[in-house]
Order: sequence, then C-alpha cells, then structure tokens
Amino acid sequence: MLYIMRHGKTDWNELHKLQGRTDIPLNEEGRRMAEAAAEQYQGIHFDLCFCSPLIRARETAEIFLKGREIPIICDKRLEEMSFGIYEGIENSFQIPDCPINTLFNEPANYKAVEGGESFEELYARTGEFIRQVVEPELADGKDIIIIGHGAMNSSIVCQIKNISLEHFWDAGIENCKLMRLL
Repeated sequence: MLYIMRHGKTDWNELHKLQGRTDIPLNEEGRRMAEAAAEQYQGIHFDLCFCSPLIRARETAEIFLKGREIPIICDKRLEEMSFGIYEGIENSFQIPDCPINTLFNEPANYKAVEGGESFEELYARTGEFIRQVVEPELADGKDIIIIGHGAMNSSIVCQIKNISLEHFWDAGIENCKLMRLL
C-alpha cells in the first residue's frame, strides 16, 4: 500500500506565507498534530517512510513514526515546489495581479515565476521518484508512506490517480492527515 501525508503546521502556515523550499520548522501546533496523527494511525502498518529533506517534513516523520523502527529515507525529489521570488510573501491573494496566485487559482495556466519551478519540472522529479523508488518497493509488497508538502504531494496524487492539472488542488491534503493512494 502507498500512503501520503503533509507535514504539520508551521509559523509560516499561520501567517499565510508561501514556504516553498524555505526551510521552516514545525511550530508547537504542528508538533501536536504529528503526535495526534501518530496516535490516530498507530494501527496502520508501514515498512518504509520516504520524506522530504526539509525540516518541517522530517520533523513530522520523526514524531509520527517515533518508536516504530521504520526507516525514514529523505530524498531531494520530495522537496516542496519552489515558488522562486515569491517564497516568504504573506497573503498573496491580497496583492492584485500577483502572478503566483495563478498557481492556486488556475494551475493549468501557471507559468513558473522568476526562480520558481514549473509544473513540468515538479512532475518530472516526483514522477521519477515514484517510478524509480516507490514502484519497485510496492512490487516487493512493502507498505510505504511519503511525508511531504502541499504542492509536492498533490503532484504525486495527480500522477497516481491520473488527475488533470486543472484539478491539481482538489485532493486538498490537510496537515498530518493520512491519504491512501494505492
């Protein structure tokens, strides 16, 4: 089986700041969310955890899997989508004509912002990870959890479930909620 989870909350989530690749740790609420998820999903078996190397995802994985002796393997292909020059911007929806808002409102029309990543680049790296790493482990009968980020996780969900880019955000992966994909 394959599961996916988004990291717990951070101070930037609370401030409605775009995090992207900026390495922001969990806040206390995020840590409590990961602890609650560990309790809620304790009966679900995992053989392996693949995780973004960004601290908010790693910390979520460590708290969520504490005491379970499940390897946590970080892979750069699971980092969050880069939002380029808009990383750190607060409340982008309050800025008229802010180009990063197309990413959220009309993903099929999004063009990568300066220093940012396109959907094509995001799908290429996460798709490669699924094909090269996850599929062989699933074929071996392993139960896998991927712990990552909103956009990165959505790219995996869309590829596995064959969801079009127009519906990129429809899965609505909440912080520390487990989603079964396969």
